Amino acid sequence: MKGFKAFLLRGNLVELAVAVVIAVAFAALITAFVKDLVTPLIAAIGGKPDFSGLYFTVNNSKFTYGDFINALVGFLIIAAVIYFLVVLPYQAFSERARSEPPADPTVKKCPECLSEIPIDAHRCAFCTSPQPV
Repeated sequence: MKGFKAFLLRGNLVELAVAVVIAVAFAALITAFVKDLVTPLIAAIGGKPDFSGLYFTVNNSKFTYGDFINALVGFLIIAAVIYFLVVLPYQAFSERARSEPPADPTVKKCPECLSEIPIDAHRCAFCTSPQPV
């Protein structure tokens, strides 16, 4: 029982559960957005508010391609919302938060004249003072 409790309370499992719950709520939100706002907008432009009634018949077999079009429009909108409202802001935040490690120095300042000299130099090329190793 102790191992099962440890398994349930592992960080990854809890994070996954939270992600699934948020994803379901987000999917419901996007579905309502598509159904209540986008589909009527498409209807205003194209004249057809719901594609689920579209079909064609071949040899008495009914092919309902309208549901697929509805699902495709919903998928494209969800993908666009996720990309523009989640991925792009996250990438911008990550770029700002990421700091490049400083490059290995190839030059150093001479302690006497403060000119830049190669890091392996034993004497300054400008003031000829000996350099610490």
